[in-house]
Amino acid sequence: MESVVALFREPSQAKVVLEALKSRGFDRDHLGFALNDAVAEDDLAQATGISPEAGAPAGASSVIRGAIVGLLASLVLTVPIWLLLLAFPITRIYQEGGLLGIMYGVIGGLFLGGMFGSLAGSDHGDYVKLLRRMGVPPVQAERFNAGIGQGHVIVIARDASSARADEALSLMRQHGAVRLEDAVGGGRMQSERAGQSGH
Repeated sequence: MESVVALFREPSQAKVVLEALKSRGFDRDHLGFALNDAVAEDDLAQATGISPEAGAPAGASSVIRGAIVGLLASLVLTVPIWLLLLAFPITRIYQEGGLLGIMYGVIGGLFLGGMFGSLAGSDHGDYVKLLRRMGVPPVQAERFNAGIGQGHVIVIARDASSARADEALSLMRQHGAVRLEDAVGGGRMQSERAGQSGH
């Protein structure tokens, strides 16, 4: 299956191109879109009858990232207090308590950071992984993902036979697909046509 991906500035543009694709005979099950605004996403899904794409789960990387942030936050909060205890002779008797505070802070920071990281990573918001699985090159996938982050809408059309991918690409360009360099800087392609292996 071949996938065509394009970036649009407004949900209204995405709606027009999705309707155009449907009118040309593209199956709604082979069409999709993604954007950051949950309300606009729901409106677009209801208006077109097309389901939004769910990004891949972030997985273990978000847990590790959350744990590291929690660890750093706990150190930032506890180490200065311990140093203040050492700075004044009258408070040095509490230095062991300060060390225990650091230890418990680190344990709590790791736990809470990992927990919040796992919750954040379960939202199926990793569109880079999704696009990579479709065959979009890594650099282009990152740029499309950055475009979503800046409020743009991604529209995806899949063609089982690969015969109509050029037609989908042409329709997307006619209906205002933005150049990646205009949306996120440094890009060079207006949209990406790629083979999707294994599907």
